[in-house]
Amino acid sequence: MVVLNRIYTKTGDGGETRLASGAPVSKTDPRVEAYGSVDELNAVLGVARLHAGQHDRIDAMLGRIQNELFDLGADLATPHEPPPRWEALRILDGQVERLEQEIDWMNGSLTALDSFILPGGSALSAHLHLARTVCRRAERDAVRAREAGCVLSPVAIRYLNRLSDHLFVAARRANADGAGDVKWAPGATR
Repeated sequence: MVVLNRIYTKTGDGGETRLASGAPVSKTDPRVEAYGSVDELNAVLGVARLHAGQHDRIDAMLGRIQNELFDLGADLATPHEPPPRWEALRILDGQVERLEQEIDWMNGSLTALDSFILPGGSALSAHLHLARTVCRRAERDAVRAREAGCVLSPVAIRYLNRLSDHLFVAARRANADGAGDVKWAPGATR
């Protein structure tokens, strides 16, 4: 259980923060950038859910994913070395597999793609496309952190990769009942 009695501590006023291990790092540390993008993604999903309307199953999936994004943030904020003195919260293969199962379910009733899709259609779809792009950035930030020497769980990066696919298919599913996919028309405005 997390207990937050004070919201401001003033410890970050100099541009540093602490990882879950307590280690001080710059607020521009690649690991902090990665979990910061995950936090932004979570906020975008919160806005998307305001538009879920009759899409109860999509809303339930997004609610679960928001919780998993806090788990992912904890995973990214907890260094592997030195090993933490507690059991670190890590993203598991089963969470990636559940995303894949949901992608298959949502995709099962959609028509095959015959064009690139523009973000739009319904408000839910547009917000899910925005979430997808933020998710892709979070994935790039995580990979950049790994390339900078941070030891990150490969499952965490795989989760982000699969989640962006999930959000793309969810955006298409959100448009399937009315607005339909907004298709790219190459060169249409030349």
